[in-house]
Amino acid sequence: MTTESILDSLEGGLVVSCQPIENGPMDKDDIVVAMAKAAEIGGAAGLRIEGAQRAAKVKSAVSLPIIGIVKRDLPDSDVRITVLEKDVIALADAGVDIIAIDATDRPRPVAFDTLVKLAKSRGVMVMADCSNYDEGIYAAALGCELIGSTLSGYTGGEIPDEPDFQLVSNWTYIGLRVMAEGRYNSTESVGQALKLGAWCCTVGTAITRTETVTEWYVKAAQSNYEG
Repeated sequence: MTTESILDSLEGGLVVSCQPIENGPMDKDDIVVAMAKAAEIGGAAGLRIEGAQRAAKVKSAVSLPIIGIVKRDLPDSDVRITVLEKDVIALADAGVDIIAIDATDRPRPVAFDTLVKLAKSRGVMVMADCSNYDEGIYAAALGCELIGSTLSGYTGGEIPDEPDFQLVSNWTYIGLRVMAEGRYNSTESVGQALKLGAWCCTVGTAITRTETVTEWYVKAAQSNYEG
């Protein structure tokens, strides 16, 4: 698929992030591949997969575009999403269509623009995982094909309950190709993002993190039980 055809296939659609809780019972390659196949059957437009090796296995099992990431916990930086050059290279070699990179303005081992240039030199599109408006503007200026609200609310302070609809609206108003992502845990919120002009929307936890979704329902049951 060409760059244009991949982006066209994502337009107005849902990307399913198949990322089980790390070290949980579902954090296995075969289970993630099964999640990806199920998402494809359900009509997903694309998939977000963590880990180069896992992304390659999913790529061979489905026909959907893959947004690949590598997560790392670094001792001297809070950035986690595709932060090293070797991660970009591994994802490109795995055949992902888009590489998502932390675009936040925080201390990091490798500059964001360096990683973007590396991905593009390998012929792979880039999604910028941003936390605020200015980061999105900068990422778009670098040529990132998708601008994501992924990290809004996750770089300090209390994490909001709702998605950052205002950020999505602000970006779409100036014509950016926006991936609405981050706390989209209901069909209503996904619909709202698309109404605001988002190119597409990513949902992860509400679909693929069984432990977390079970906790939501357990809390609702316990708080309303009157027996």
